[in-house]
Amino acid sequence: MRDPTILVVDDEPQIRRVLRATLASHGYVILEASNGNDAVQAVMLEHPDLVLLDMNMPDMDGLETCGKLRATFSGPIIMATVRDSERDKIAAFDCGADDYVVKPFAMGELLARIRAALRRCPAGVPLKVATRDLVIDFERRLVEVRGERVHLTPKEFAVLETLVANEGKPVPHKRLLQTVWGPDHWEETEYLRAIVNQLRKKLEKNPSQPTYILTEQWLGYRFQLPESAAEQRARRKT
Repeated sequence: MRDPTILVVDDEPQIRRVLRATLASHGYVILEASNGNDAVQAVMLEHPDLVLLDMNMPDMDGLETCGKLRATFSGPIIMATVRDSERDKIAAFDCGADDYVVKPFAMGELLARIRAALRRCPAGVPLKVATRDLVIDFERRLVEVRGERVHLTPKEFAVLETLVANEGKPVPHKRLLQTVWGPDHWEETEYLRAIVNQLRKKLEKNPSQPTYILTEQWLGYRFQLPESAAEQRARRKT
């Protein structure tokens, strides 16, 4: 199994050097970018598993860079910044970040957050799911329902991606929350329920009687393909 690749995006060379040395010593392959444009190019060419992104950069800041990355990149993005106001954190999450660390941070905390983010297990997500009514293209971050393009927010897409990665298996509330929102988030079940309800409205023919995103009572949720689609995938694997 290959070592995960992390793209470190920061305009300060000293910070990149420290992160490169520390992360490499823990088994990660490190790529570097000093600005947002280089980060976008690196993601398109190198396909990293995770992006560690500084919020405060000249020209294109971290928020704008994050938004551009999300056009093609579905892996975890961790935002790093000296700014720690609630407004800054909300802005980071709204533009597509999966987690948020405040500088100066303890390296142990950063490593824990990286491990948690990588538990999204992108290798377990198929590049594409296609049924008669639903198409999910994870590589292009594209969703179509009955032939029409459907827009998902970054958090909706991340929840869907996690559920599809565990197709046919129940995913507990706590695991979904920590996978999508970060290791400190495991009690906000009402927020998760709201996201799932929005997904059902966008994907299901009858949201009150879902066929794709099923509720596991008192536990969590499960993504289930129609039997014919599941059988076709099983045949392709054999």
